[in-house]
Amino acid sequence: MTEQVKNIHLEKATRKKLETFNKIRGSEVQPGEFWDLVVITALDEAQRDAYELQIRQKCSRREIPLGMKYHVVADPPGHKIGNGGSTLHALQLLRDQYGETLSKFKIILIHAGGLSQRLPNASALGKIFTALPMGEPLYQMLELKMSMYVDLPHHMKPGVMVTCADDIELYSCSQSVVLDRPGFTALAHPSPLSIGTTHGVFVLEPDRDSGPCDMEYRACFQYLHKPSVQRMHKSGAVCRNVDRDIVYTDSAYYVDYGTVVILLNLFKDIRPLTCEIDAYGDFLQALGPGATVEYTSNTANVTKKETNLVEIRQKIFQCLRGTPLNVILLNESKFYHLGTTDEYLFHFTVDPCLRGELGLLPVAFSVCQLETSEKAAQCCVLHSILHCSASVSGGSVVEYSKLEPEVTVGPQAIVSSCWVEAGLSVPRETFIHSLSVRLGGRTGFVTVAFGIRDDLKKSVSSPADMKGLELFGVALEDCVTCWGLCAEDVRFSGDGTVCNLWNCCLFPVCEDLKGSCAKTLEMTWATLGKGKITLPKHSRLLSLQEILQNKDLEQMLEFRKALHEEILQVR
Repeated sequence: MTEQVKNIHLEKATRKKLETFNKIRGSEVQPGEFWDLVVITALDEAQRDAYELQIRQKCSRREIPLGMKYHVVADPPGHKIGNGGSTLHALQLLRDQYGETLSKFKIILIHAGGLSQRLPNASALGKIFTALPMGEPLYQMLELKMSMYVDLPHHMKPGVMVTCADDIELYSCSQSVVLDRPGFTALAHPSPLSIGTTHGVFVLEPDRDSGPCDMEYRACFQYLHKPSVQRMHKSGAVCRNVDRDIVYTDSAYYVDYGTVVILLNLFKDIRPLTCEIDAYGDFLQALGPGATVEYTSNTANVTKKETNLVEIRQKIFQCLRGTPLNVILLNESKFYHLGTTDEYLFHFTVDPCLRGELGLLPVAFSVCQLETSEKAAQCCVLHSILHCSASVSGGSVVEYSKLEPEVTVGPQAIVSSCWVEAGLSVPRETFIHSLSVRLGGRTGFVTVAFGIRDDLKKSVSSPADMKGLELFGVALEDCVTCWGLCAEDVRFSGDGTVCNLWNCCLFPVCEDLKGSCAKTLEMTWATLGKGKITLPKHSRLLSLQEILQNKDLEQMLEFRKALHEEILQVR
């Protein structure tokens, strides 16, 4: 996690960026005033539809800049192509639509396709629409991404800025960041070596003239993808900063239009893609004079190893070899990741750094009596309505929810999109999230619950090995028993090749939102050894995978809209 020291320079610089963005938020921007295109990648057509609907609603509520184009691009059906493949596919579609006019555009491309299995409250509506406890109207990651890079379009040549939906980069510079060089230009952040092992690391060309400053333009000799500490030292990536060793790690990067054309020519040669290409590991490792072809055969970090992956990587290497990799060292900067439940809880409730630097609030756009409580500094409530007798323990987050009288939320819990009826309790370290589904032409409601640290991706070979999975630290087979079911009553959705918590059908479909939350809480407490429940044999149980396949997006957004109106009315 991040060091426990708030950076006052980042706080001031961030406040200035937010003020600049708020001036154009909801206004018609003029050509050249902001990005020409905001492009968001989606996993599939269903996710694209969900993203487009939310963007339309944001425009109608004037929550984002108007007068510019927002594009959502779905990955082609079939093989998982990774964020590198998504980049190439999106650029090709833009070239098809705009032709040579694309050469004049300044584009931000945000990778937001994915299931968000490590932060499931972002699964249904998308991690780019993750709410943040700041701003009014409430910020989501889309607004934050645009605001943090609000100055870049004024100082860049036509091209594409590539970034991800679940990270936050804060930086302070005494001068403007200029993106005008050919090839790739990456933003780099000073980080401890431990962070370098899970990110990309830049090996810089020597620069004898550089002195201490908040920003430096440097050439990169080689890019290392998730290297070991030993490799960082051996390659010369480690720098001495005052009294500690650091490396410079990656975040967003810019590609000038000339290099975009090179990428599009490459795409013609390698499509249709049948393997997973990484926008960082596969593109950036091919750059710089120190790049070698050896990385193309290293498949350690690949989700699924396709037979032609090495061949495709080698083509990428040959195509991009010799392309410059420029690095902008942001010496006064920090990189935050919000992709897991642990990170989400830490940064919203515990970490004084991000809360201070970004101006996160303990209570944002909510009806809630926690403002004057000591607990307010330790929990986070956003876009929710809490009865004055409800209580939320330290370290917990409540979003898009309604808590009735005497409801209690235990420590380190996430309550998302729930209507919790009077007197009920959410156990500590519980993730609970309500969703709407459309089944047989009717709307139903399902509430899922997991332990904060449950591994939803951990798989067993078959349903018979269910005891190898754990829910709330309890063997899944025992959980099923305490709900009055037997192992044979539980099925796994999908094609049967994967058996994990993500596709295990555990959660009953109910007729109303409040009843759904109550039923799942009853099951959760029974799992923890407190109380008993017997699910009817005819209960229709769904997995999170099936819920998302049948989600009723309009109904979920309607609940948020109703909360929004009630909050405004009460306030």
